[in-house]
Amino acid sequence: MNVLIFGATGMVGRGALREALLDPGVERVVTVGRRATGQQDPKLKELVVPEVADLSSIEGELTGLDACLFCLGVSSVGMNEEKYTRLTYDLTLAAANTLARLNPGMTFAYVSGAGTDSTEQGRTMWARVKGRTENALLKLSFKAAYMFRPGMIVPLHDITPAAPWVRRTYFVLKPVLSLFRRLFPNQVTTTELLGRAMLNVARDGYPKPVLETEDIEKAAHSGGDDGR
Repeated sequence: MNVLIFGATGMVGRGALREALLDPGVERVVTVGRRATGQQDPKLKELVVPEVADLSSIEGELTGLDACLFCLGVSSVGMNEEKYTRLTYDLTLAAANTLARLNPGMTFAYVSGAGTDSTEQGRTMWARVKGRTENALLKLSFKAAYMFRPGMIVPLHDITPAAPWVRRTYFVLKPVLSLFRRLFPNQVTTTELLGRAMLNVARDGYPKPVLETEDIEKAAHSGGDDGR
């Protein structure tokens, strides 16, 4: 399986990249972002672009791909709806439309979030925008598309959040994160489990297109002979 990853320098993306590089069923990993991950691996090819929404300069490198793990995301804190829509809906759909045209047999896995509003009508701004993004992705001409809605994510294997304020929050919560994971297994996942779940679903599918934290847990442990 040849895998494309967006957002491989962020917390979720770094987890997905780690699992993809370790997975014996993954032959090639391509990352797209505004900066390189700094990692080196025979499987890995990194494509650095000034604007992720415009992939025209690298389209020739984006064919023959079986799956896309779209892990890009920004916090809505301090943003109005117009700006958050531009960085969430517009950017994601610009990239996804290009990929659907170049790889109609691709499976697209999008990292959304717990509480996303599929009706697009709720009071919470970020949830409406995420819901609109999910709905649009599900209509594209991919082989399949899956929406991943993790709740709290525990970073493992020395992975840390990219945003300083999120990193500080995780530092404060670190002593109790493992406890949260044990007490609330249907609300808390890890970067490892989320990465493995996306790969397993890209390879084998899943009974429904939207995966909540409980589904992510199941999918992470569903890998066959090709998985880890």
